[in-house]
Amino acid sequence: MSFARRLSSLLVLTALVGLLAVPASAGTARLQLVATTGMIADTLREVGGDRVEVRGLMGEGADPHLYRQTRSDVTAMTRADAVFWNGLFLEAQLEEFLGRLGQRKPVFAMGESVPEEARLADEEYPDQPDPHVWMDPGRWRHVVLGIRDALSELDPEHAEAFAERADDYLEELEALDAYAREVLASVPEASRVLVTAHDAFGYFGDAYGFEVLGIQGFSTESEAGLARIESMVNLLVERGIEAIFIETSVSDRNIRALIEGAAAKGHEVRIGGELFSDAMGPRGTYEGTWLGMIDHNVTLITRSLGGEVPDGGRLGRLASTEEET
Repeated sequence: MSFARRLSSLLVLTALVGLLAVPASAGTARLQLVATTGMIADTLREVGGDRVEVRGLMGEGADPHLYRQTRSDVTAMTRADAVFWNGLFLEAQLEEFLGRLGQRKPVFAMGESVPEEARLADEEYPDQPDPHVWMDPGRWRHVVLGIRDALSELDPEHAEAFAERADDYLEELEALDAYAREVLASVPEASRVLVTAHDAFGYFGDAYGFEVLGIQGFSTESEAGLARIESMVNLLVERGIEAIFIETSVSDRNIRALIEGAAAKGHEVRIGGELFSDAMGPRGTYEGTWLGMIDHNVTLITRSLGGEVPDGGRLGRLASTEEET
C-alpha cells in the first residue's frame, strides 16, 4: 500500500474514533437523556422542554421491580448524556448496571431528592424506604426540583429556562394536590380504606388520610402466600370492605383470589377499577402523563369509595373511570 493510501486510511480511522468519542448530544441543541420510569421521563420532558430529548425505558404496564434491561436499553443508556432513575430500591434488576454506569457518566437517582425524613420505611426492613414517592404530589415536588437542578448542572446555559418551566409545572402540581384533597375529603371516613395488589399507595394514604392495604409488600418480587391471602379475606369480611382495586402493572390474580375468598364467606366484594401504580397510561394520552395518572387515581378512588367527583376528573380530560363490572 502506498504512503498516500496509508495516510488516507489513518485519517479515516482517526475520524471514526473521534465520532465514537463524541457525546450523543454533540452537534444538537438538546440533551440526550434516558429515564427508567414513565413518571420520571414525563417530568424530565416537562421541565426540560425543547432543550431535552428523553427516552423512557419502561412503558405502559411495565413493572419496574422486575424490569431487566434489554440490549437496546444498554445502548441507549451508554450513549446518553445522562440517565435518570428513581432509585430507593425500585429498579432492583438495574441497580448493579446503573452503579457501574455512574462511574462513567452522570446518573441521577431522583427518588433520593425526597428528604429522608419524608420517606416511608418498610416495617420489616427499616433500611429500605418505600420507593413509590410519585404517589404524593407533595413529595414529588422534591423530584421536580431535583430534576431542575440536575438539568441545570448538565446545561448551565439554560438553567433559567429550566427554573421557569419547573415553577410552571409546580403550579400544576399544587392545583392537582388541591383537587385531590377536596374530592377525597368527600369519601365517607369509614370507607377510606384502599386495598390494592401491592403496597404502592403508602404515600398516597399518608398524604390524604387513607388506610392502605397491599396484598404484597413494596416490591412485586415478593409473592403473597396463602396465609396472607386468608388474612386479607378475613379483614375484608370483618370490616365490610366492598371495593378493592387492581393495578395496570401487576397481575390481578391475588385480587381475584380475595374476591372469591370473600364470596365463600358470604361477603360480596367488587373491583373498584384499575389504578396506575408503577406505570402510567399509554404514551400520548392524558393518563400517560404524571398529572393525568394521579388525576385518574384520585378520581377513580373517590368515585368507587362513595365520594363525589366531576365527570372527567380535575380538567375534564380523563377517559372512563367507571368501576369494573
